[in-house]
Amino acid sequence: MTVRATTAPGRQHPKPAAPAHLSGKVSRGGRLPVAVIVLGGALAVGVAAAVSLLVGTQSVAPSDIVAALLGNPVTEQVSGIVDSRIDRTLIGLVVGAAVGICGVVLQGLTRNPLAEPGILGINSGAALAVVIGIKLFALSSVGGYVWFALIGAVVTAVVVQVLALLAPVRAQPVTMALAGAAVMATSTSIVGAILVSDQGALDVFRFWQVGSVAGRDAGIIVDVAPFLVIGFALSLASGSLLNAVALGDDLARGLGQRVLLHRLLAATGAILLAAAATPLAGPIAFVGLVVPHVVRAVVGPDHRRILLGTLFAGPVLVVVADTIGRVVAAPSEVQAGIVCAVVGAPFLVALVRRMNVA
Repeated sequence: MTVRATTAPGRQHPKPAAPAHLSGKVSRGGRLPVAVIVLGGALAVGVAAAVSLLVGTQSVAPSDIVAALLGNPVTEQVSGIVDSRIDRTLIGLVVGAAVGICGVVLQGLTRNPLAEPGILGINSGAALAVVIGIKLFALSSVGGYVWFALIGAVVTAVVVQVLALLAPVRAQPVTMALAGAAVMATSTSIVGAILVSDQGALDVFRFWQVGSVAGRDAGIIVDVAPFLVIGFALSLASGSLLNAVALGDDLARGLGQRVLLHRLLAATGAILLAAAATPLAGPIAFVGLVVPHVVRAVVGPDHRRILLGTLFAGPVLVVVADTIGRVVAAPSEVQAGIVCAVVGAPFLVALVRRMNVA
């Protein structure tokens, strides 16, 4: 005998609930509450910044550093060391947040786990534009760099996206990464050719070409502040769109998203962040790749939480990388970009292997 499931008259089966990360509210069932993400992130940033101020190639007593921070009389040498560490810490915090958030948005928009401003060639495209500006227009300030970096970042992003769209849909993630690698190689070759033929351009460019937060005045952040503010605002507001796009554009439209407009705004925010970070510290790669994946593993798939967590985790990675670089080869220094690459390259290999297995 067959038994059929019935419902009482006038009653309906409840509709399946929408995924937590697509609802308008932050689900309490997530891996970490928002308050924990904020408090834990703020604590991690504070610890990283404190260590950055206390550790360096030159040994300085913590009491002297605290005295300098409080404005108490200290020697000129201690004052100079503390000021330098403050500058590089502030720049590291800003660059880490910008590049990390940029990586989250690019991965979400393209549904490509390999998307990152360094791997997609956006950083190298911005760097190429800066070198051209130095060569042709004798640029020497961050305020001038940023406009050329913005143009280079936009052109590179468009070229890589067009090349990826020419491939079959299933091959687009890998094609995009390969296109980014090709653009990066081409940009790097052109940069090398220009710098070899122009000693003046080489002298201006080489101090940040490998990605470093050292030797800069934190006041340069003011020059790119408008780009950072707009970029962060657009990117951090894109969480709901990224959640919807993760399930496909058609479903995103069904959920009320104006996909084309919101994609354009989110992409604009990501490009502005990449364009602003490049003049500050040079093309620091892998931060936008590593941080979003690590944060996602901790906080879950909700892009709003990932963006929030990355806002703290990105600065921690760059500042810690810069701090490690000061002591790993003392009395010399290893640039933060190199340390980030040492961390990021094995992560990239592991990620690609996992994709191939899947």
